[in-house]
Amino acid sequence: GCFECCIKCLGGIPYASLIATILLYAGVALFCGCGHEALSGTVNILQTYFEMTRSAGDVIDAFTLIDIFKYVIYGVAAAFFVYGILLMVEGFFTTGAIKDLYGDFKITTCGRCVSAWFIMLTYIFMLAWLGVTAFTSLPVYMYFNLWTICRNATVVDGANLCLDLRQYGIVTIGEEKKVCTSSESFIKLCDSNELNMTFHLFIVALAGAGAAVIAMVHYLMVLSANWAYVKDACRMQKYEDIKSKEEQELHDIHSTRSKERLNAYT
Repeated sequence: GCFECCIKCLGGIPYASLIATILLYAGVALFCGCGHEALSGTVNILQTYFEMTRSAGDVIDAFTLIDIFKYVIYGVAAAFFVYGILLMVEGFFTTGAIKDLYGDFKITTCGRCVSAWFIMLTYIFMLAWLGVTAFTSLPVYMYFNLWTICRNATVVDGANLCLDLRQYGIVTIGEEKKVCTSSESFIKLCDSNELNMTFHLFIVALAGAGAAVIAMVHYLMVLSANWAYVKDACRMQKYEDIKSKEEQELHDIHSTRSKERLNAYT
């Protein structure tokens, strides 16, 4: 009894949705956690080595944008935690509908509409995560350039290399915020652990965004398959209902004729 119950429970678990949920949570956790710390490290680097300060008033500068990105990360973490739970619940209900077609849970038109709605949302979120992945690659590219300059400065003696923040749109054209290999700030930046740590945190955040994209694609495959299974199960259920109704009508007709023959005989 206990063994059969465990087997029945394990058979009702939507393993495909479970794998996609784990991948989604891992990707979102890496992106949000590492992205938040990388943004904090970027603030320290800008203030310490590039001598940048926050603008007074309501002017939108690099620090204000970084704060906005942090709040966006908080919202992404909360939203996709809830969305992963909803997709997992939908997987459980769909699996239950397929496994137990004639039980207490009945497949309805509303259930199919919910599945179709989840497919549309997941497709939109997949496109959004593709955009996030592309956007996250920008700071990786910037830090890779800075890391390359530091590496070349140590290899080539007397090289005068500079990194100007105006090239990346971090500051306006009128401001000149750059560090060169001849400056003391550049040497301290290359020797500090903040540069390597922030660079690698952005790389991990990029990997997390890519994992979230893969999870969304996995969810699309799972939801599409579940929707097709539910649609086929609905057709089978209608066919079985019509067949049962016809058999009952034939049985009633046969019973009525038997009674008529018995009455005629008597």
